[in-house]
Amino acid sequence: MKSKKLSETIIKTFKRNGFVLSEPDVLLDSEYIIERSGEKFRSSILSFEREDGKSMCLRPDLTVASCLSFLQKKTSSKIYYSGQAYRRSSNKGSDFINNQLGIEILGSKNQIQDDFKVISTILSSAKKIKSKKIQIKVGDISLFKSLINALDMPERWKLRLIRHFWRPSYFKELLKRLEKNTDIDAVTFDTDKKRFNEMKNLDQEKVVAGRSISEILTRFDKKIRDPRSFSDGKKIVKIIKSFLKINCKLSELDEKLLVFAKKNNLKKNIFRDFKSILNLKKLNQEVIFIANFGRDIEYYTGIVFEVFSGNKEIARGGRYDDLLKSLGAKKNIPAVGAAINLKNI
Repeated sequence: MKSKKLSETIIKTFKRNGFVLSEPDVLLDSEYIIERSGEKFRSSILSFEREDGKSMCLRPDLTVASCLSFLQKKTSSKIYYSGQAYRRSSNKGSDFINNQLGIEILGSKNQIQDDFKVISTILSSAKKIKSKKIQIKVGDISLFKSLINALDMPERWKLRLIRHFWRPSYFKELLKRLEKNTDIDAVTFDTDKKRFNEMKNLDQEKVVAGRSISEILTRFDKKIRDPRSFSDGKKIVKIIKSFLKINCKLSELDEKLLVFAKKNNLKKNIFRDFKSILNLKKLNQEVIFIANFGRDIEYYTGIVFEVFSGNKEIARGGRYDDLLKSLGAKKNIPAVGAAINLKNI
Protein backbone atom coordinates (compact mmCIF):
# COMPACT_ATOMS: atom_id res chain seq x y z
CA MET A 1 0.00 0.00 0.00
CA LYS A 2 2.83 2.38 0.87
CA SER A 3 4.51 1.62 -2.45
CA LYS A 4 1.27 2.31 -4.31
CA LYS A 5 0.83 5.70 -2.60
CA LEU A 6 4.43 6.67 -3.37
CA SER A 7 3.94 5.71 -7.01
CA GLU A 8 0.77 7.79 -7.20
CA THR A 9 2.61 10.79 -5.73
CA ILE A 10 5.40 10.46 -8.30
CA ILE A 11 2.98 10.05 -11.21
CA LYS A 12 1.10 13.19 -10.16
CA THR A 13 4.39 15.10 -10.33
CA PHE A 14 5.10 13.66 -13.78
CA LYS A 15 1.65 14.67 -15.06
CA ARG A 16 1.90 18.12 -13.54
CA ASN A 17 5.11 18.64 -15.52
CA GLY A 18 3.45 17.71 -18.82
CA PHE A 19 4.45 14.06 -19.22
CA VAL A 20 1.90 11.70 -20.81
CA LEU A 21 1.52 7.98 -20.03
CA SER A 22 3.13 5.51 -22.44
CA GLU A 23 3.01 1.73 -22.00
CA PRO A 24 5.92 0.16 -23.92
CA ASP A 25 5.69 -3.50 -24.94
CA VAL A 26 6.82 -6.11 -22.43
CA LEU A 27 7.89 -8.60 -25.12
CA LEU A 28 10.55 -7.54 -27.63
CA ASP A 29 12.34 -9.15 -30.56
CA SER A 30 15.58 -10.26 -28.87
CA GLU A 31 17.59 -10.61 -32.09
CA TYR A 32 16.57 -7.10 -33.12
CA ILE A 33 17.68 -5.73 -29.74
CA ILE A 34 21.07 -7.49 -29.94
CA GLU A 35 21.62 -6.58 -33.60
CA ARG A 36 20.82 -2.92 -33.03
CA SER A 37 22.38 -2.42 -29.62
CA GLY A 38 25.41 -4.68 -29.85
CA GLU A 39 26.22 -7.53 -27.49
CA LYS A 40 25.69 -5.59 -24.27
CA PHE A 41 22.23 -7.07 -23.68
CA ARG A 42 22.87 -10.68 -24.81
CA SER A 43 24.11 -12.01 -21.46
CA SER A 44 21.50 -10.14 -19.43
CA ILE A 45 18.24 -10.58 -21.36
CA LEU A 46 15.65 -13.19 -20.43
CA SER A 47 14.78 -14.76 -23.78
CA PHE A 48 12.73 -17.63 -25.16
CA GLU A 49 11.56 -19.01 -28.50
CA ARG A 50 7.99 -18.72 -29.70
CA GLU A 51 6.26 -21.66 -31.39
CA ASP A 52 7.21 -20.21 -34.78
CA GLY A 53 10.89 -20.22 -33.79
CA LYS A 54 11.20 -16.43 -33.37
CA SER A 55 13.42 -15.38 -30.46
CA MET A 56 11.73 -13.02 -28.00
CA CYS A 57 12.77 -11.47 -24.70
CA LEU A 58 11.28 -9.62 -21.77
CA ARG A 59 12.19 -5.94 -22.02
CA PRO A 60 15.63 -5.52 -20.39
CA ASP A 61 15.39 -1.76 -20.22
CA LEU A 62 12.39 0.57 -20.18
CA THR A 63 14.24 3.35 -21.99
CA VAL A 64 15.00 1.02 -24.91
CA ALA A 65 11.41 -0.29 -24.87
CA SER A 66 10.05 3.28 -24.84
CA CYS A 67 12.28 4.24 -27.77
CA LEU A 68 11.06 1.25 -29.80
CA SER A 69 7.46 2.17 -29.01
CA PHE A 70 8.12 5.76 -30.09
CA LEU A 71 9.59 4.60 -33.42
CA GLN A 72 6.87 2.04 -34.14
CA LYS A 73 3.75 3.82 -32.86
CA LYS A 74 4.82 7.49 -32.97
CA THR A 75 3.71 8.03 -29.39
CA SER A 76 3.84 11.38 -27.60
CA SER A 77 7.39 12.70 -27.37
CA LYS A 78 7.11 13.67 -23.70
CA ILE A 79 6.20 10.49 -21.86
CA TYR A 80 6.19 8.77 -18.51
CA TYR A 81 6.02 5.03 -17.85
CA SER A 82 5.37 2.76 -14.91
CA GLY A 83 6.45 -0.86 -15.16
CA GLN A 84 9.04 -3.56 -14.81
CA ALA A 85 12.33 -4.24 -16.57
CA TYR A 86 13.73 -7.77 -16.57
CA ARG A 87 17.45 -8.38 -16.61
CA ARG A 88 19.96 -10.88 -15.28
CA SER A 89 22.73 -9.51 -13.07
CA SER A 90 26.18 -10.82 -12.20
CA ASN A 91 25.65 -9.62 -8.62
CA LYS A 92 24.62 -12.41 -6.27
CA GLY A 93 21.21 -11.98 -4.72
CA SER A 94 20.15 -9.28 -7.19
CA ASP A 95 16.53 -9.29 -8.34
CA PHE A 96 16.03 -9.70 -12.08
CA ILE A 97 12.82 -7.65 -11.87
CA ASN A 98 13.21 -3.89 -11.49
CA ASN A 99 10.13 -1.78 -10.81
CA GLN A 100 10.57 1.63 -12.35
CA LEU A 101 8.82 4.93 -12.87
CA GLY A 102 10.45 7.04 -15.53
CA ILE A 103 10.16 9.97 -17.90
CA GLU A 104 11.58 10.56 -21.38
CA ILE A 105 11.64 13.46 -23.81
CA LEU A 106 12.07 11.80 -27.22
CA GLY A 107 12.83 14.16 -30.06
CA SER A 108 14.16 16.72 -27.58
CA LYS A 109 14.20 20.08 -29.35
CA ASN A 110 16.02 22.17 -26.75
CA GLN A 111 18.88 20.37 -25.04
CA ILE A 112 19.42 22.83 -22.19
CA GLN A 113 15.72 23.24 -21.46
CA ASP A 114 14.87 19.54 -21.74
CA ASP A 115 17.84 18.33 -19.67
CA PHE A 116 16.73 20.71 -16.94
CA LYS A 117 13.08 19.62 -17.25
CA VAL A 118 13.92 15.95 -16.73
CA ILE A 119 16.28 16.54 -13.80
CA SER A 120 14.04 19.08 -12.06
CA THR A 121 10.99 16.79 -12.42
CA ILE A 122 12.88 13.82 -10.96
CA LEU A 123 14.25 16.02 -8.16
CA SER A 124 10.79 17.34 -7.35
CA SER A 125 9.47 13.76 -7.18
CA ALA A 126 12.34 12.69 -4.92
CA LYS A 127 11.73 15.53 -2.48
CA LYS A 128 8.07 14.57 -2.17
CA ILE A 129 8.77 10.94 -1.27
CA LYS A 130 12.03 11.06 0.75
CA SER A 131 12.72 12.85 4.00
CA LYS A 132 16.48 12.36 4.07
CA LYS A 133 18.79 14.89 2.46
CA ILE A 134 18.68 14.76 -1.33
CA GLN A 135 21.96 14.88 -3.26
CA ILE A 136 22.65 15.10 -6.99
CA LYS A 137 25.78 13.94 -8.77
CA VAL A 138 26.28 14.83 -12.44
CA GLY A 139 28.74 14.17 -15.22
CA ASP A 140 28.78 14.87 -18.94
CA ILE A 141 30.01 12.34 -21.49
CA SER A 142 30.20 15.06 -24.16
CA LEU A 143 32.86 16.94 -22.15
CA PHE A 144 35.07 13.85 -22.24
CA LYS A 145 34.52 13.55 -26.01
CA SER A 146 35.42 17.23 -26.46
CA LEU A 147 38.66 16.69 -24.57
CA ILE A 148 39.65 13.58 -26.54
CA ASN A 149 38.91 15.22 -29.90
CA ALA A 150 41.02 18.24 -28.93
CA LEU A 151 44.10 16.20 -28.02
CA ASP A 152 46.88 15.68 -30.54
CA MET A 153 46.90 11.91 -31.07
CA PRO A 154 46.07 9.45 -33.86
CA GLU A 155 42.43 9.19 -34.85
CA ARG A 156 42.31 5.47 -34.11
CA TRP A 157 43.10 6.17 -30.44
CA LYS A 158 40.41 8.85 -30.24
CA LEU A 159 37.85 6.42 -31.63
CA ARG A 160 38.85 3.70 -29.17
CA LEU A 161 38.84 5.89 -26.08
CA ILE A 162 35.46 7.44 -26.88
CA ARG A 163 33.89 4.13 -27.86
CA HIS A 164 35.06 2.30 -24.73
CA PHE A 165 34.71 5.07 -22.14
CA TRP A 166 31.64 3.28 -20.74
CA ARG A 167 33.76 0.19 -19.92
CA PRO A 168 36.01 1.47 -17.08
CA SER A 169 38.20 -1.64 -16.68
CA TYR A 170 38.89 -1.99 -20.42
CA PHE A 171 39.32 1.78 -20.73
CA LYS A 172 42.00 1.61 -18.03
CA GLU A 173 43.77 -1.07 -20.05
CA LEU A 174 43.60 1.12 -23.15
CA LEU A 175 45.27 3.98 -21.26
CA LYS A 176 48.11 1.65 -20.29
CA ARG A 177 48.57 0.66 -23.93
CA LEU A 178 48.43 4.29 -25.07
CA GLU A 179 50.98 5.27 -22.43
CA LYS A 180 53.42 2.67 -23.77
CA ASN A 181 52.34 3.12 -27.40
CA THR A 182 51.44 -0.57 -27.56
CA ASP A 183 49.32 -0.65 -30.67
CA ILE A 184 47.75 -3.59 -32.51
CA ASP A 185 50.20 -6.05 -34.06
CA ALA A 186 50.86 -6.27 -37.80
CA VAL A 187 48.81 -9.45 -38.26
CA THR A 188 45.74 -7.88 -36.69
CA PHE A 189 46.24 -4.74 -38.77
CA ASP A 190 46.43 -6.79 -42.00
CA THR A 191 43.29 -8.70 -40.98
CA ASP A 192 41.50 -5.38 -40.47
CA LYS A 193 42.51 -4.25 -43.95
CA LYS A 194 41.29 -7.51 -45.49
CA ARG A 195 37.95 -7.26 -43.70
CA PHE A 196 37.70 -3.59 -44.74
CA ASN A 197 37.98 -4.55 -48.42
CA GLU A 198 35.44 -7.37 -48.02
CA MET A 199 32.88 -5.07 -46.39
CA LYS A 200 33.07 -2.65 -49.33
CA ASN A 201 31.02 -5.17 -51.32
CA LEU A 202 28.26 -5.49 -48.71
CA ASP A 203 24.98 -3.55 -48.49
CA GLN A 204 26.13 -0.19 -47.10
CA GLU A 205 22.85 0.37 -45.24
CA LYS A 206 22.89 -2.98 -43.42
CA VAL A 207 23.10 -2.55 -39.64
CA VAL A 208 25.62 -4.54 -37.58
CA ALA A 209 25.76 -4.02 -33.78
CA GLY A 210 23.98 -0.69 -34.03
CA ARG A 211 26.06 0.76 -36.89
CA SER A 212 25.55 0.70 -40.64
CA ILE A 213 28.20 -0.92 -42.84
CA SER A 214 28.90 2.55 -44.23
CA GLU A 215 29.64 3.94 -40.73
CA ILE A 216 31.87 0.97 -39.90
CA LEU A 217 33.86 1.45 -43.11
CA THR A 218 34.37 5.13 -42.33
CA ARG A 219 35.84 4.17 -38.93
CA PHE A 220 38.02 1.48 -40.52
CA ASP A 221 39.29 3.93 -43.12
CA LYS A 222 40.40 6.38 -40.45
CA LYS A 223 42.26 3.63 -38.58
CA ILE A 224 43.99 2.28 -41.69
CA ARG A 225 45.17 5.72 -42.83
CA ASP A 226 46.49 6.69 -39.39
CA PRO A 227 50.26 6.74 -38.84
CA ARG A 228 51.42 3.73 -36.79
CA SER A 229 54.00 5.54 -34.66
CA PHE A 230 53.05 7.80 -31.77
CA SER A 231 55.42 9.00 -29.06
CA ASP A 232 53.30 11.33 -26.89
CA GLY A 233 51.12 8.67 -25.30
CA LYS A 234 52.46 9.22 -21.80
CA LYS A 235 51.72 12.94 -21.95
CA ILE A 236 48.20 12.37 -23.35
CA VAL A 237 47.34 9.79 -20.69
CA LYS A 238 48.45 12.20 -17.95
CA ILE A 239 46.04 14.85 -19.30
CA ILE A 240 43.14 12.37 -19.52
CA LYS A 241 43.71 11.09 -15.98
CA SER A 242 43.91 14.65 -14.70
CA PHE A 243 40.54 15.47 -16.29
CA LEU A 244 38.90 12.38 -14.82
CA LYS A 245 39.97 13.45 -11.32
CA ILE A 246 37.86 16.63 -11.46
CA ASN A 247 35.34 16.40 -8.63
CA CYS A 248 33.81 19.62 -7.35
CA LYS A 249 30.69 21.59 -6.54
CA LEU A 250 28.88 22.87 -9.60
CA SER A 251 29.58 26.43 -8.50
CA GLU A 252 33.33 25.71 -8.86
CA LEU A 253 33.22 23.94 -12.23
CA ASP A 254 33.78 26.97 -14.47
CA GLU A 255 37.03 27.84 -12.73
CA LYS A 256 38.18 24.21 -12.52
CA LEU A 257 37.81 23.67 -16.27
CA LEU A 258 39.56 26.96 -17.11
CA VAL A 259 42.51 26.06 -14.88
CA PHE A 260 42.64 22.57 -16.39
CA ALA A 261 42.64 23.93 -19.96
CA LYS A 262 45.33 26.51 -19.20
CA LYS A 263 47.57 24.02 -17.37
CA ASN A 264 47.47 21.60 -20.31
CA ASN A 265 47.82 24.24 -23.05
CA LEU A 266 44.31 23.64 -24.40
CA LYS A 267 41.99 26.21 -25.95
CA LYS A 268 39.79 28.07 -23.45
CA ASN A 269 36.61 27.18 -25.34
CA ILE A 270 37.31 23.43 -25.45
CA PHE A 271 34.40 22.83 -23.06
CA ARG A 272 32.01 25.36 -24.61
CA ASP A 273 29.19 22.78 -24.81
CA PHE A 274 28.57 22.33 -21.08
CA LYS A 275 25.73 24.84 -20.73
CA SER A 276 23.31 22.09 -19.69
CA ILE A 277 25.46 21.40 -16.64
CA LEU A 278 25.78 25.08 -15.70
CA ASN A 279 22.01 25.53 -16.12
CA LEU A 280 21.52 23.20 -13.14
CA LYS A 281 22.50 26.09 -10.86
CA LYS A 282 18.84 27.10 -11.15
CA LEU A 283 17.80 23.98 -9.19
CA ASN A 284 18.47 25.65 -5.84
CA GLN A 285 20.11 22.39 -4.84
CA GLU A 286 23.73 21.51 -4.23
CA VAL A 287 25.05 19.62 -7.25
CA ILE A 288 28.36 17.76 -7.38
CA PHE A 289 30.14 17.43 -10.72
CA ILE A 290 32.30 14.32 -11.21
CA ALA A 291 34.12 13.96 -14.53
CA ASN A 292 34.61 10.21 -14.05
CA PHE A 293 30.90 9.54 -13.69
CA GLY A 294 27.97 7.89 -15.47
CA ARG A 295 30.07 5.52 -17.56
CA ASP A 296 28.27 2.23 -17.01
CA ILE A 297 25.55 2.76 -19.65
CA GLU A 298 26.80 2.63 -23.23
CA TYR A 299 24.12 4.76 -24.85
CA TYR A 300 24.59 7.98 -22.83
CA THR A 301 26.03 10.81 -24.93
CA GLY A 302 25.71 13.96 -22.80
CA ILE A 303 24.64 14.89 -19.31
CA VAL A 304 24.31 11.98 -16.84
CA PHE A 305 23.05 12.19 -13.27
CA GLU A 306 22.06 10.28 -10.17
CA VAL A 307 19.84 11.38 -7.29
CA PHE A 308 20.59 10.08 -3.80
CA SER A 309 18.69 10.12 -0.54
CA GLY A 310 21.18 9.40 2.22
CA ASN A 311 23.34 6.59 0.82
CA LYS A 312 20.69 5.19 -1.50
CA GLU A 313 20.53 5.91 -5.21
CA ILE A 314 16.86 6.51 -5.97
CA ALA A 315 17.03 7.76 -9.55
CA ARG A 316 19.37 8.04 -12.51
CA GLY A 317 19.23 9.27 -16.06
CA GLY A 318 20.91 11.18 -18.85
CA ARG A 319 20.97 12.23 -22.49
CA TYR A 320 21.18 9.61 -25.23
CA ASP A 321 21.13 11.27 -28.65
CA ASP A 322 22.37 8.21 -30.62
CA LEU A 323 20.12 5.47 -29.21
CA LEU A 324 17.07 5.96 -31.43
CA LYS A 325 19.18 5.76 -34.57
CA SER A 326 20.81 2.55 -33.36
CA LEU A 327 17.29 1.16 -32.83
CA GLY A 328 16.17 1.93 -36.37
CA ALA A 329 15.60 5.68 -36.84
CA LYS A 330 16.97 7.08 -40.10
CA LYS A 331 18.94 9.76 -38.26
CA ASN A 332 19.93 10.70 -34.71
CA ILE A 333 16.97 11.84 -32.62
CA PRO A 334 17.93 13.84 -29.50
CA ALA A 335 16.51 12.33 -26.32
CA VAL A 336 16.86 12.59 -22.55
CA GLY A 337 15.25 10.66 -19.73
CA ALA A 338 15.47 9.25 -16.22
CA ALA A 339 13.98 6.53 -14.04
CA ILE A 340 13.22 6.21 -10.35
CA ASN A 341 14.13 2.88 -8.77
CA LEU A 342 11.11 1.99 -6.65
CA LYS A 343 13.08 -0.69 -4.82
CA ASN A 344 15.15 2.01 -3.12
CA ILE A 345 12.28 4.21 -1.94
